[in-house]
Amino acid sequence: MKDCIIVTGSSGLIGSAFIDRIGERFVEFGFDREGPPHPPPKTEYVIDCDLGSDQSVLHALNEARRLGGARIASVIHLAAYYDFSGAPSPKYNEITVRGTERLLRGLRDFAVEQFVFSSTILVHAPCETGERINEDWPLEPKWDYPKSKVATEQLIRAQHGNIPIVLLRIAGVYDDRCHSIPLAHQIQRIYERKLISRVFPGDASHGQSFLHLEDLLDALVNIIERRRRLPPELILLLGEDQTLSYEELQREFGRLIHGEEWKTKQIPKGLAKMGAWLQDKLPLGEEPFIKPWMIELSDDHFALDITRARQMLGWEPQRSLRATLTAMVGALKADPAGWYKENHLVEPSDRQQETHADAKNGLTLESKPTGARAQRLDEKSSPEFAPAATGASLRAPWAPFVNMILGAWLVSAPFSYGYASQPMAWSDWAAGALVVLFAVLSLKPRHAWAQWANAFVGVWLLFAPLVFWAPLAAAYDTNTLIGSLVIVFSVVLPRLQVEPDSPGAEIPPGWNYNPSAWPQRAPVIAMALLGFFIARYLAAFQLGYIPKVWDPFFPDGTRRVLESEVSRAFPISDAGLGAISYMIEALTGFIGGTRRWRTMPWTVIFFGILVVPLGMVSIVLIILQPLVVGAWCTLCLVTALAMLIMISPAADEVVATIQFLRQSRRAGQPFWRTFWKGGTLDSKTTVPVGLPAHSANWATVLGLSHPTWTLVGSTALGIWLMFAPSVFGTNGLAAHNDHLIGPLVATFAVIALGEIGRAVRWLNVFLGGWLIVAPWILSGGVAASRWNDVVVGAALLVLSIPRGQIREQYGTFNRAIV
Repeated sequence: MKDCIIVTGSSGLIGSAFIDRIGERFVEFGFDREGPPHPPPKTEYVIDCDLGSDQSVLHALNEARRLGGARIASVIHLAAYYDFSGAPSPKYNEITVRGTERLLRGLRDFAVEQFVFSSTILVHAPCETGERINEDWPLEPKWDYPKSKVATEQLIRAQHGNIPIVLLRIAGVYDDRCHSIPLAHQIQRIYERKLISRVFPGDASHGQSFLHLEDLLDALVNIIERRRRLPPELILLLGEDQTLSYEELQREFGRLIHGEEWKTKQIPKGLAKMGAWLQDKLPLGEEPFIKPWMIELSDDHFALDITRARQMLGWEPQRSLRATLTAMVGALKADPAGWYKENHLVEPSDRQQETHADAKNGLTLESKPTGARAQRLDEKSSPEFAPAATGASLRAPWAPFVNMILGAWLVSAPFSYGYASQPMAWSDWAAGALVVLFAVLSLKPRHAWAQWANAFVGVWLLFAPLVFWAPLAAAYDTNTLIGSLVIVFSVVLPRLQVEPDSPGAEIPPGWNYNPSAWPQRAPVIAMALLGFFIARYLAAFQLGYIPKVWDPFFPDGTRRVLESEVSRAFPISDAGLGAISYMIEALTGFIGGTRRWRTMPWTVIFFGILVVPLGMVSIVLIILQPLVVGAWCTLCLVTALAMLIMISPAADEVVATIQFLRQSRRAGQPFWRTFWKGGTLDSKTTVPVGLPAHSANWATVLGLSHPTWTLVGSTALGIWLMFAPSVFGTNGLAAHNDHLIGPLVATFAVIALGEIGRAVRWLNVFLGGWLIVAPWILSGGVAASRWNDVVVGAALLVLSIPRGQIREQYGTFNRAIV
């Protein structure tokens, strides 16, 4: 009867290859999670096993007992959690450490001859050049993956009982088609001639030991065959005793791929960290492999002394990384698309386009089956391999050419409009040249950062006419229009619908409508554009392009407001600054599709900051006009109303995004990567039972609920207070009080009309109480105005207490709607 073997992680690179190797000599039980990647076909028995679940591990072991009995020759424990992001994750403890504990606990009822644990050489402290690490070398794991291996080794040594154990500290595994994450990315950088392939932040003469997959399999077979002769506790280092330096690898890859000498320059670690941080945190392109935490490890050197493995196993590596590099690069050149796919890399978009073109002409070669299986990733739908930015650039491939035209237009504008000797002209020439340059660079997907660079140039163009007090209206209009369009064609249009194919829910968990739906964003965009046109008109007066400004109710008041000391306190036109804010709000409202509450959190938060807190500041400044300037401005009041309308439909999207970020953080996902890159949630619950999801209607678009008559009444009282001093002849502090409290009451009531902001109405309770007291302590009032304030204050107290019916669901935020 054949001996039984359990292999955890059986569908991974090592597990599947090992089962293929041992063939018919043993009865193999492959323990792994269901789903892709599929288990190897030669596995005797495939058993679903999730190491994160007590019940799943127990069920898998019971199945093994039923099918093969209670005697097990060897358990090859390969399954573990692995993540190159460097971010802390509870899965390291739950899967690697506690999962091993569950497995050992379940094996106590079996007769197990051997338990082999797959660890890593990274548990050791690095050595210096000329030194070699052996099994007694000090332990010094530097990030969560090797730390979890050390913790698991300690657990195994403490809890293995009578089961003999072998702890394998394995070097980086590779094969003829690479299948090594760090090597694959190093090859990719050189193959695509990326700038970062020319620099290195550490000592390039240092390196790390590697091990060919076939040599590892030889060692595992020897370990099983010699199990009865090995000591009950054994630690073994497995790797090649020849360690290639990073510089040697660079030279060899450069020679094999491009036939040229590949020079690598050392750069300061501080600069490398800054670049890695920007790539990792900002949406500048595809997910970068090099993370900031890796920079500190770039000097680490791992050369191995494998004497113990030679003596205990009679084993010697028969292959070397140096000799295999030719096969790796040959596989890449023979089938780039297949090689990229096997190594979980995103193929450059220009290569994809060439492949599609070849396919149309019948020239595409079929990928050759190799028998090697892709390395298993615990995060099967990890966003690390989602080419979001690359996909965005392909959705509007003509956009960079439009920006080239806009840049050329900008360069010619000073000559066309006759301001060629002004500082404004130099700004236009420089900005136009940069727009063209960044547009050209953005044609290559690896230069996706150039799109954002152009967007920043566009923002500068919005500010430039105000900074230089543009001499002509044509210069102001040209910069405003070109700047806005550059932003549109750089980052807005390519990302207008970048995530419809993104997996995951469209409606936030616990909600019954989508706050990112276009009907939700439409009124915000419309009001922002209205505010932009009004503010631009007022800025034209401040900049001297028009002699007077129109106002149907306060003609002289508008002029007094725009020429007041408050306005002149700004170094630039405050109306022009408002126009920029409104334009950026409108453009930000367009970015992203209907899932942007989770696919583009940074956009939603930035959008919310522009609309809510900055909007409130703008409203308060407008409210203070009669107090500070002594005059009203009709168009300013219209923009304040537009801002009020924007707050409620913008606030619910912000709430949904904050909820998503908190849930992602609790799930162990890195906050900043999720903030900039977006993601999804494992939860399938999107709508509470009994509350079906619906499309946005006018109630949800405006954030309204029914009944709202109490809040409408509060709004009317606030508007009445604004005019009350004129009706009663009030002056002094009493008049100022009504001029201030009235707009505040109306503002808070309108915000509270939205269900998401219903709690804001409690501020009117405070203001109502103040109105009852204030007339008796402030000067300038008359008897009628005093009693008016008392009645209005009492009415506000009554109207602000009822919450009103809440018709929608907002997930965990429902309890905040009081």
